[in-house]
Amino acid sequence: MIRSIIVSAALTLAAACSAAVNVGSLTSELQPRPLGLEQTPRLGWKITSDEPGVMQKAYHILVASDSTLLTPGKADIWDSGRVLSDASQWVPCGATEIPPMSRVYWAVQVETNRGTSPWSKPAQWGTGIPGGETKWDAEWIGGRLPGDDPRKAIPARYMRKPFATDKGKEISAATLYICGLGTYEAYLNGHRVGDAVLQGPPTRFDALALYDAHDVTDLLRSGDNTLGVVLGNGRFAPERMRTMVFFGYPRLLARLEIVYADGSRSSVVSDGSWRLTTDGPIRANSEFDGEIYDAFCEMPSWNANGFNDSAWVAAPVTGGPGGKLQYAINPPLRIKDHIMARTVTRRPDGSFLVDMGVNHVGWLRLKLRGDLNAGDTIRVRFAETLSPDSSLYVTALRSAKPCDTYIYAGPGEVVYQPTFTYHGFRYATVEGLNYQLSPNEVTSMVVYDDMPATGSFSCGNDVINTVYANAVRGIRSNYRGFPTDCPQRDERLPWLGDRTTGAYGEAFPFGNYGLYRKWLDDIASCQRDNGGLPDICPNYWDVFSDNLTWPAAYPNAADMLMKQYGDSAAVRRHYPAMKKWLDHMKHDYMHGYIVERDEYGDWCLPPEELHLIHSSDPERVTDGALLATAHLYYLSNLLSRFATIAGDNQGAAELKTDADSIRAAFNRRFYDPARGCYRNYTVTANLLPLRFGLVDDANRKSVFNHIVATTRDKYNDHVSVGVIGIQHLMRGLSENGRPDLALKIASAKDYPSWGYMASRGATTIWELWNGDTAAPDMNSGNHVMLLGDLLIWEYEILGGISNAEGSSGYKKIRLAPLFDRSLGHVDCTYESIYGPIVSNWAYAPDGTLSYHFEIPANTTAEVYLPADMPATGAASLLRKEGNRNVYLYHSGSYTL
Repeated sequence: MIRSIIVSAALTLAAACSAAVNVGSLTSELQPRPLGLEQTPRLGWKITSDEPGVMQKAYHILVASDSTLLTPGKADIWDSGRVLSDASQWVPCGATEIPPMSRVYWAVQVETNRGTSPWSKPAQWGTGIPGGETKWDAEWIGGRLPGDDPRKAIPARYMRKPFATDKGKEISAATLYICGLGTYEAYLNGHRVGDAVLQGPPTRFDALALYDAHDVTDLLRSGDNTLGVVLGNGRFAPERMRTMVFFGYPRLLARLEIVYADGSRSSVVSDGSWRLTTDGPIRANSEFDGEIYDAFCEMPSWNANGFNDSAWVAAPVTGGPGGKLQYAINPPLRIKDHIMARTVTRRPDGSFLVDMGVNHVGWLRLKLRGDLNAGDTIRVRFAETLSPDSSLYVTALRSAKPCDTYIYAGPGEVVYQPTFTYHGFRYATVEGLNYQLSPNEVTSMVVYDDMPATGSFSCGNDVINTVYANAVRGIRSNYRGFPTDCPQRDERLPWLGDRTTGAYGEAFPFGNYGLYRKWLDDIASCQRDNGGLPDICPNYWDVFSDNLTWPAAYPNAADMLMKQYGDSAAVRRHYPAMKKWLDHMKHDYMHGYIVERDEYGDWCLPPEELHLIHSSDPERVTDGALLATAHLYYLSNLLSRFATIAGDNQGAAELKTDADSIRAAFNRRFYDPARGCYRNYTVTANLLPLRFGLVDDANRKSVFNHIVATTRDKYNDHVSVGVIGIQHLMRGLSENGRPDLALKIASAKDYPSWGYMASRGATTIWELWNGDTAAPDMNSGNHVMLLGDLLIWEYEILGGISNAEGSSGYKKIRLAPLFDRSLGHVDCTYESIYGPIVSNWAYAPDGTLSYHFEIPANTTAEVYLPADMPATGAASLLRKEGNRNVYLYHSGSYTL
């Protein structure tokens, strides 16, 4: 009999409690229930209360091997005792020597200025298998099989292992630790393990591979069992894609750890005793070309007890990919939404054109009727847009050939969806049906990383609202284990430059902590011995251009994790590699504190939409040396701050000294005192110095005036920058006194603007400002690099939600909305690690301003209000700034 551990069991703890204060949302390393942590985690919780002004004064944590032991005096792993602290996130757990492959339970009680909470419900984490693959006592199986050819389709590998548990023992827990390269689905006794899809995080596999941990207690039986795994190709074995790195053929490392109620254990590991076949129904699978599924090859109950696998072969024992093996902290991909077909139209050739209404990422699930004949072949092809003749426009896909193929065996109705592929599309064609396809027989499964929706934004401007919705749709379309550039053509790569600022903006609508924490490890794993970083990480295209602007995403992503989530550990962990990279760039390319080397310029600058290196107008192109040197200054200051956090005081001082010298050299080289601005006189050439702090105070006004004048005279108050400048445009305008111009740009509906994309039917963000007319070879309809700082501007400027100066993780909040009557209203929420932050304001028809805001428990906020607005409920007036008063507010809900 399997004993089910009920982690919500009541805790009978003697404590003075107040129902007005509660504690919940417990996390370990900001994850709700990670089962493979390789180090003792940092713990976190949220406090909720119907009382205002709640601040934590102390906490008490219990950690035990069973939830029934979560009682003071009984916790057998760790009892923190009463700790005087207001920390409720990233609290170190003092437990030591927790064995690998164990389950750990914990609970917390907090004391506040409004009373003591009840004990929380128990939470759980699990320990993984630290120390690499040698600690697994398992073997890699799979690899190259007879007939494999990377230039052709590689069929899925089906593997199975019958085993038995001790019938005389009660099972308390079972965990499957698994690394399936490239992608996998696991089964226990015929039941799928979990509901994640495309499992197996993509990495630079020969440097870093990640394993997952699954709770399979409820799937395990006393006595006979069967474990099954299907392996797809994924990024490990990208069939036919000669431009991609081919790491090898699919392989598996697995360990099923079974813990009995008496404390004894048994395990099932991958080794040569497993059976394998490639004769299953998935005949081909490719991220770029789709899947071929032959129902005639189905093997009923292959992953359950009693199946005859005598025709299968012993799974070959092979080697691992050769790199580090560690637990995957990032969330897996899941089906996050369903979209029903908007229209289905029969085409002259008998196929059906399906319009899903919006551009997105996933696949189609088809209900196929029993009207089909055995052997009928159904093909589903995909594209983002249509050609003038209403056929799929596939030229922009380049060499990718996305097509899912299903061979019907019958009889009766069948529901088909692929397993090891995905597509970026709005439109699809379905070929091979002998009946009229109905819209209710077509559903799109929307797939992206399983992260919470943490933000919402809307305002009184329809254009801004539409673009925001397109942005969110585009961001989620490009989350697949790392942030990608596009989801549809033969690329789908994690270009660093796309997320140098994008990482910050994306962290408002999505809780992307795990994704970016994982991506930092990806970047570190791709670093060369000399410190150089590639432009793509993982570098499936091996592009090392040694520039400063693209790899700046590395320290910026770490800074985002600290700013948005309050986690400085990523900074400490990655500071040495970041410092090594910056030292390399200075050593090899800095001369006289100027770096001449740049690769991409201000990429995708309108109207030419080109990587402009030369132009007939010398003031059209931002000097690459200016871009590089401005970033060198910014990065030297950022890493100086990181060095202090990492305890490298000497490095911090040296970096600051370098920054001072770079600043002086930059202004000597690029500042034109005659015109009061920076050469080559572009908007970007002046935005970067302004936002990076390179401009002397006496020159700030003239530099900003040049930005405004150039935007007006050369761009008619439209977007006037490329990928580098767009990261600073909206904040640069608003912070220097022209939020009206930022609003005008954000509201524009003609070219070049985000609104123009929407006006031309876009439901995501284009790669190019003129995506409706540009050449197809670089013209994705689902890119996010041109968003720049738009989302940051919407949340931090329009909604006014940001960290107070010197704070991170929203422990101390700054609420300073842009109350602009022309905008009408803004409704903005962000679920911080402490709880929801709300900032909603509106103007009534008579011009009266109202403001509603909410501050989570255990935080405070500096609230910026117009001087004539009563500050009801404020704790104190902190200061006056211009025509605004700044008040201190404690947690609670306020309406002014």
